[in-house]
Amino acid sequence: MNANPGLLQLKYARIVEIFAGKCHLSLGKALDFFYHSEEYKLISRGVSDMHCMSDEDLADDLQEEYQNSKVR
Repeated sequence: MNANPGLLQLKYARIVEIFAGKCHLSLGKALDFFYHSEEYKLISRGVSDMHCMSDEDLADDLQEEYQNSKVR
């Protein structure tokens, strides 16, 4: 299922804002990480209707991806 592009952009903004707060990142750094993340790729492709998940859950997944990327 494809989400409305305008609504999807608003969802991205909310996810990035939550993610930035959780990881104590500037919005710019959080946005940069988000747009280069696997999470973004999956959401933007409509994989498993991830865009239907809550913003908080998606931000949690993004936080996990961020923490795992720092371990390497």
